[in-house]
Amino acid sequence: MRNNVLVRIYRFYLDGFRSMTLGRTLWVLILVKLFVMFVILKLFFFPDFLGRAGDDASKADYVANELVERME
Repeated sequence: MRNNVLVRIYRFYLDGFRSMTLGRTLWVLILVKLFVMFVILKLFFFPDFLGRAGDDASKADYVANELVERME
């Protein structure tokens, strides 16, 4: 019974996506927007500060120092 429901839901969405014309263009726009938001913006606006530190101890020191400095 449960498998039958999942199969029916899957076929419902599959048939809906097959018959889309304008929807495909909109999905492409959505995916491009998500790519820009999460990949391109991360590269330019969110640098990897912890990647510069070598080992776990230096990463922990960096985080501790940043927390202390921001509290003051």
